[in-house]
Amino acid sequence: MAIIITDECINCGACEPECPNTAIYDAGVEWRFSDGTALSGLIDFGDGVTVDAEAPQAAISDEVYYIVPDKCTECKGFHDEPQCAAVCPVDCCIDDEDVRETDEELLAKKAWLHAE
Repeated sequence: MAIIITDECINCGACEPECPNTAIYDAGVEWRFSDGTALSGLIDFGDGVTVDAEAPQAAISDEVYYIVPDKCTECKGFHDEPQCAAVCPVDCCIDDEDVRETDEELLAKKAWLHAE
C-alpha cells in the first residue's frame, strides 16, 4: 500500500527530502511523474491511459503536504521502512488503506520509476 499524510500534518516539511521517489509535495504544489525519477516522455500505463511524464499534475492537497500514490513505493528497495513515517514528528504519515499493493508490486513500481 502507499502512504498517506493525514490532515494532522503540521507542514514541517521533514518528510519531503526523505522520499527516494520524490513522491511528497508541499500543499498546493503541482507534481510531475518525471520529478526525481527516470520517467520521461509519454508514459503508457498499459490500460489505454497515457500521460506526459513532464506534464504538471494537479496538487492532491492544498492544505498539507501530500504523497502521490502512483510514485510511492513505501521506500521498498531503498530502506527497511517508509522514511516519511520515520521522520514525521506527529505520526501523520500512515498506510493508505485505499491503495493496497504487495511488496512485489511496490518493487516493480520502484524499478519502473527508476528504469532499472
